[in-house]
Amino acid sequence: MERKSHMADTEKLLIIGSGPAGWTAAIYGARANLSPVVYVGVPKQNPAPILPGGQLMLTTEVENYPGFPEGVSGPEMMGLFQKQAERFGTRVVGQDITACDFSKRPFTLTASDGSTVQAHAVIIATGATADWLGLENELRLAQMGGGVSACAVCDGALPMFRDQPLAVVGGGDSAMEEASYLTKFASKVYVIHRRDELRASKAMQQRIFDAPNAEVLWNKIPIDVLGDEKCEGVRLKDTQTGEESTLEVKGLFMAIGHTPATQFLDGSGIDLTDKGYINLGDRTSNTNIEGVFAAGDVADADYRQAISAAGMGCQAALDAERWLAAQGIE
Repeated sequence: MERKSHMADTEKLLIIGSGPAGWTAAIYGARANLSPVVYVGVPKQNPAPILPGGQLMLTTEVENYPGFPEGVSGPEMMGLFQKQAERFGTRVVGQDITACDFSKRPFTLTASDGSTVQAHAVIIATGATADWLGLENELRLAQMGGGVSACAVCDGALPMFRDQPLAVVGGGDSAMEEASYLTKFASKVYVIHRRDELRASKAMQQRIFDAPNAEVLWNKIPIDVLGDEKCEGVRLKDTQTGEESTLEVKGLFMAIGHTPATQFLDGSGIDLTDKGYINLGDRTSNTNIEGVFAAGDVADADYRQAISAAGMGCQAALDAERWLAAQGIE
């Protein structure tokens, strides 16, 4: 096959997103001499802050990522990921990608400042954001590590939550998984649900009903989170009677869903699942469009962990490298 060098104004590899998946893809891509450029995004509010670096930017302590025996803060870890990627020549652009034209190669992408960029291969690693109630104190305590979280598997084993009463908001399978996980550490786990029946599968419901330290609070919605520096409780409202009550808990875990960051893909032709995640049809990172790959929470509705996102970023970079080589692009 005749080898052809990429055009000077066309990127070999463009990565959208700057969480564990994006930075890992950049590290592998840079070490493969693909000269990746990462569009890291811009800060925004929706209703919780969305920052370059992903959801870990709102995580005060990460204890389950290998290689950090004493734990590490989410922002510090993402900073280290970025430095490692930049060490090998990754370039960083502080813009969102707002539109993608994948109808012909090289692909054309539009940034939030109105500029366009062309790329031979694209890795989408824009992640997903946890859904929040939008209560002022909920978001404030979440940002300061005050006992409000959107990931029990990430945070539930922290010392601040052990042997304490905790609450989970939600009624689906994810909420039941979160609550079941917390029963291993908490003195009591309350599931706060706005209706009188759960949406979760019967098997998942039964795990909570059978847990001796779990209790479902029916027809309740949180209207305030109590506490200045740490969560001290939740103010609840009965959805049927309107009666208000206070539930004393030391931690509140939101499990009302996640929204994948795929809105910018409208009209791009990328195949999405019914929940808006990028659909990966096989065990690779390949999307339905040749030359476009996906990694991390934007394509993962099941695990949503930093380590699994990083692994997917590695896969996407390797898949992109092999695909570019097959195209004769070096």
